[in-house]
Amino acid sequence: MTETETKNLAKEYGYTTYLVERYIDLFGLEETIKLLEANERKPFPSIRCNTLRVPIKTFEKRMKNRQFTLKKIPYIIHGYQVLKSKYPLGATPEYLLGFYYIQGTASMIPVYVLDPQPGELVIDACAAPGGKTTQIAQLMKNKGTIIAVDLKLNRLKSLCSNLSRCSVRNTIVLHTDARKLPALGIKADKVLLDAPCTGEGLICIDPSRKTSRKMEDIHWCSSLQKELLTAAIKATKTGGHLVYSTCSIAPEENEEVIQYVLEKEQLGVEVEDTGLEIGENGLIKAFGKTFDLSLSLAKRFYPHKHTTEGFFFCLLKKK
Repeated sequence: MTETETKNLAKEYGYTTYLVERYIDLFGLEETIKLLEANERKPFPSIRCNTLRVPIKTFEKRMKNRQFTLKKIPYIIHGYQVLKSKYPLGATPEYLLGFYYIQGTASMIPVYVLDPQPGELVIDACAAPGGKTTQIAQLMKNKGTIIAVDLKLNRLKSLCSNLSRCSVRNTIVLHTDARKLPALGIKADKVLLDAPCTGEGLICIDPSRKTSRKMEDIHWCSSLQKELLTAAIKATKTGGHLVYSTCSIAPEENEEVIQYVLEKEQLGVEVEDTGLEIGENGLIKAFGKTFDLSLSLAKRFYPHKHTTEGFFFCLLKKK
């Protein structure tokens, strides 16, 4: 494809040219067009039933009475797409009572892959505004301990509000930089790092990201993510597990970050199978770089293939 044709394609869909060039390099022209077209269709909103507050059957009945049309997400135990709603999702009594959390479909998956259990010590390394923290508490049945960490004080207010609304009682909220986790001397059974990223996978929800991110942003995020993941691994006990996830589809923010820690022998981690049948395999080649073959065990979600936001996640074990 010529440079002019690429520019025309980027202009047609409203993207910066470099982003479309990257997509063509990664996926080829035909699949790139499918991705661009899928990003023009906003996915149905999705919610997660919070079983700390309400049994699933009671929740389904109440939402039906509230004139909501829900579709069960087959690969997510507590997840539903909202096909039709009479009221805004954040303005129902059920929402205010903590019966559900508004959460992207792919965003729900990393916590199920982490599989936190009652009685464990779990760290949510970049926790605010609390979607995954409340989900972790739900799977732990409020037993054990969660340490929810976030750097931004204003986001901690949302985190604490959501923990209270969802009846989470096993969580310690910590205002600090997650890169400082090793200094606490804590070794967790499991760690979730849903890392800050460019949000490239959210274009179908936020079209402004077609033009608001530059290569400099990708490189900056990649550098930060490597530091955060290194710290998170050091805070994981031997034999423990860690899930790394982003809402970006850029290899620099995903496979390249995992490759970085795999090459640090002193960190002692290996990639494990997520156990998921849905999702595309992680990349083992991108932009002239080759990654460890185990990266194929990671998972990628795309709007044009899974009707979700774009997402990446990888399960690591501390050897």
